[in-house]
Amino acid sequence: MKKQTRKDSCCHASEKRAPELPSQPPGAAIYTCPMHPDIRQQGPGPCPKCGMALEPMESPAREEGPDPEWIDMRRRFTGAAVLTVPVFALGMLEKLPWLQMLLATPVVLWGGRPFFQRGWASLVNRHLNMFTLIALGTGAAYAYSVTALLFPDLFPVSFRGPSGDRGLYFEAAAVITTLVLLGQVLELRARIQTSGAIKALLGLSPKTAKRLKADGTEEEIPLAEIRVGDRLRVRPGEKIPADGVVMEGTTSVDESMVSGEPLPVEKAPGDRLTGATLNGTGSVFMRVERVGSDTLLAQIVRLVSAAQRSRAPIQRVADVVSSFFVPAVIAVAVLTFAVWAAWGPEPRMTHAWVNAVAVLIIACPCALGLATPMSIRVGTGRGAAAGVLIKDAEALEIFSKVDTLVVDKTGTLTEGRPRLTSVIPVNGMPERDLLRLAASLERASEHPLAGAIVKGAIEKGVALSNAAGFQSVTGKGVSGEVEGRPVAVGHAGFLEELGIATESLRPAADALRKEGETAMYAAIDGKAAGLLAVADRIKETAAEAIRSLRRDGLRIVMLTGDHRTAADAVARRLGIDEVEAEVLPDQKVESIKRLQAQGRKVAMAGDGINDAPALAQAHVGIAMGTGTDIAMESAGITLVKGDLRGILKARRLSRATMRNIRQNLFFSFVYNALGVPVAAGVLYPFFGLLLSPMIAGAAMAFSSVSVIANALRLRKIDL
Repeated sequence: MKKQTRKDSCCHASEKRAPELPSQPPGAAIYTCPMHPDIRQQGPGPCPKCGMALEPMESPAREEGPDPEWIDMRRRFTGAAVLTVPVFALGMLEKLPWLQMLLATPVVLWGGRPFFQRGWASLVNRHLNMFTLIALGTGAAYAYSVTALLFPDLFPVSFRGPSGDRGLYFEAAAVITTLVLLGQVLELRARIQTSGAIKALLGLSPKTAKRLKADGTEEEIPLAEIRVGDRLRVRPGEKIPADGVVMEGTTSVDESMVSGEPLPVEKAPGDRLTGATLNGTGSVFMRVERVGSDTLLAQIVRLVSAAQRSRAPIQRVADVVSSFFVPAVIAVAVLTFAVWAAWGPEPRMTHAWVNAVAVLIIACPCALGLATPMSIRVGTGRGAAAGVLIKDAEALEIFSKVDTLVVDKTGTLTEGRPRLTSVIPVNGMPERDLLRLAASLERASEHPLAGAIVKGAIEKGVALSNAAGFQSVTGKGVSGEVEGRPVAVGHAGFLEELGIATESLRPAADALRKEGETAMYAAIDGKAAGLLAVADRIKETAAEAIRSLRRDGLRIVMLTGDHRTAADAVARRLGIDEVEAEVLPDQKVESIKRLQAQGRKVAMAGDGINDAPALAQAHVGIAMGTGTDIAMESAGITLVKGDLRGILKARRLSRATMRNIRQNLFFSFVYNALGVPVAAGVLYPFFGLLLSPMIAGAAMAFSSVSVIANALRLRKIDL
């Protein structure tokens, strides 16, 4: 059954959208929340749901400076840390309470100002979050201490110690604020690092290019001035300025930045060049075919950026927990206060106050909120560096569960560059006439096999004519008139539908198919005229990839529109047992549905326009980066190099990322499950142990750092 299109939401699909923050001046960049993609606004600011800093939706500019949010938090942390050290020392010595208040006030009110603002916004928007707890905890500790110092007579005996002193917690409020600021600095720094893959890609493009003028001289121009059709010169050691094709010269190009493969690729006239890749020792002239946002590099940046903002289905677990977690913690804190106030040791109210604050601080769900997004961000960035582009987090999660891989033949298992291998005329038809008429008709077709016939005719020096009345029947063939003569090229069944007998051609066609070649029937003047044989060489890495995928437990199914005999020949060479041949484009979708109806998790790999519906139908579509843009848009995963071995990389990445997410979620749940009861004082009756709010703050910060550090490990995984 086809997967349902997922809608991003905070916790529940039925939940109403929270009001967005006030818009900034027109023209400002659009920002969104990594936790809640439904939140969008102009300009930076905190998310009204979770309080996290919003991020720009567009890819960061290459010249972009440091993150202003990170700079602000780092400045606040530095200032708070300088003031907190003496506050902490004085608090431990119980000396100079007025100086403690003087030093702690800027820490809490200036350093912690963003937390109070976001905590208040969470109440206004009715989306309680981690900042609700932080604001309540630090605010309660600070307000209590100020009141106790300025108005000591307001407090009853239950708030006083054995010697009649009132407990002051300026050091707790300052230390907690500083620790939370440290956690924010580390989190924002980690988010900057996870965007490193995008920024590294953006930094690869050269700033200038050498364009050839009409008189043959060169001019150096900024990259932004390059236009489609321009002729550029690329010298040894320079970066390719834009996507295009080699016109003159030979060289080797380091394409590792998009393919993940370290070995240089040889380039000759007619071969494609990718912008931002590094030219080797040769000097070449190229024609520009794509510039700006249309280049492969720009597409990669867009895909990675969008994937890092997407949400995996497993995130719903954290969403459901978060929807009731903060209210539950506040309830536990209130209950803790009540129990200690009623049955705790003297001073009861002080113990009640301190333990309630500890519960609020230690239960801060920042680790839970970071668990999934951090892993997704790092994982998708690691995939981009290895030539595996993940469209969204859902595809990354589902791919780890796939058990059946359906592969198209042309362009997926084969190079996708079919060549005309032979022309076999019959009934006295001259070979050159057969090729001229067939190629003239096929010139109006966009099918890869048609292109091979046309190219083969041109290479043989055959002059082509214009076709009239051209008609194409998808998956079957083409017909029309060339030089006033009716011509048809296609499958045997297509010619028979036109009333043309093909029996005389079938023995030769069968012989060609047994060799793995595709035989195209041709008819001229209403009679069979011969065969055109086209062959598409199998990719060198296809057999190795198929063997590895089968060892990994995947069921491999080859799906192709080719004749059964030709398809079986390719399958034998690659060790594929299951083949569905002579499948029309619309039937590919039905084949995918049939496998899904059997309970299979299906991935489909293809590269053509006719593969797009099947790619969309599969649980996960895999597009060969060497294919068409529409196939890449329909797929959840794109292999930049078009190498099936990239599927193994994607599978390892998917499993590692999901394992990392589960580790983070487990740690977050266990941390809160153990931390909240300890902070509430359950160990006190047995061991006399109480958890200081400062230690609770340190534990909370440690939990966030642990999740971040675990997610960053994905940068080092071996794909």
